[in-house]
Amino acid sequence: MERELALEIVRVTELAALASAPWMGRGDKNSADEAATLAMRAMFDSVSIRGTVVIGEGEMDEAPMLYIGEEVGNAEGPEVDVAVDPLEGTDIVAKGLNNALSVIAVAGKGNLLHAPDMYMEKLAVGPALVGKVCIEDPIEVTLEKAAVALNKNISDLTVMILDRVRHESTIKTLRKVGVRIKFLSDGDVAGAMAPAFPEAGIDLYVGSGGAPEGVLAAAALSCLGGEIQGRLMPANADEFQRCLQMGIDNPYKVLTMEDMIGTEDVIFAATGVTPGEILGGVRYLADDRAETDSIVMRAKTKTIRFIRSLHFLPNKEVLHKVRKLQASSEPSDRMIRKLTKEMEQAEFSQSAKEASVITNG
Repeated sequence: MERELALEIVRVTELAALASAPWMGRGDKNSADEAATLAMRAMFDSVSIRGTVVIGEGEMDEAPMLYIGEEVGNAEGPEVDVAVDPLEGTDIVAKGLNNALSVIAVAGKGNLLHAPDMYMEKLAVGPALVGKVCIEDPIEVTLEKAAVALNKNISDLTVMILDRVRHESTIKTLRKVGVRIKFLSDGDVAGAMAPAFPEAGIDLYVGSGGAPEGVLAAAALSCLGGEIQGRLMPANADEFQRCLQMGIDNPYKVLTMEDMIGTEDVIFAATGVTPGEILGGVRYLADDRAETDSIVMRAKTKTIRFIRSLHFLPNKEVLHKVRKLQASSEPSDRMIRKLTKEMEQAEFSQSAKEASVITNG
């Protein structure tokens, strides 16, 4: 892939962040997500790739744009797989919380895992723990290994985990062992990336989150020298069959970085929508200007660029088009389908909790 592509990609995440940022704290996660998606899709037309979306907003019949299998780019560059999350942390933006991102990963065609839309168990670490911990170990063993490798007391380790009912058993164990815990309300990609940034103060990221987000995190960590291990968690026979249809022969096997992103070059870009441990959020300034904070990285060179950009908003035609579309339309079928999917996932979380209670009781 051409190195200039990295800067083209970050322009796309910037516009998606700028489009969704006005919805911060307004309690409308669907409009925030829609704004980011509309802006990201429009900006892709200016990117010199022949891209195919392998992780996006859903299947063709679930999403009008950035759907799995959609072709993006101006058809003048390399053939690539594209993974996107226009707004990673829709609830975060709706509630005005931290760590919402607009995210894109790009790799050579055939390299990115077609991750099904289901939960994935995850273990993410920074460079110092690569190859030294295993997702198949009990969490107590993992923490012991991490403490030895980092030359720390277990009580000095900091573990990040999503604050979810389904994690109650894991959280209970973490507290029993005595580690420090940092809870994440949402933002699975940012959480998995955190151990690779010393300034974040996170040693490990554990627990389950979205499988597509796991692939995006793998792309980021490949550039940062970290590691993520994953294992899919199909909730029923339909989801198990879905894994098989997407080419995953054993849905319960441990997925390595190579399984998720291949062995070739990867480009990752993210722009902060709200402030977090890694990136600042969109800031509105005087004179119709806004500031964005982004990161763009390449696995081949391990170059990490932090980009602070100042935007003159009246010149952003894409933003004006997005706002007009949203002002004139009713909630889309896509929004309704996403709400239905979220309800199904919530039901799965509750079932997992009840199963845990039965098992441990």
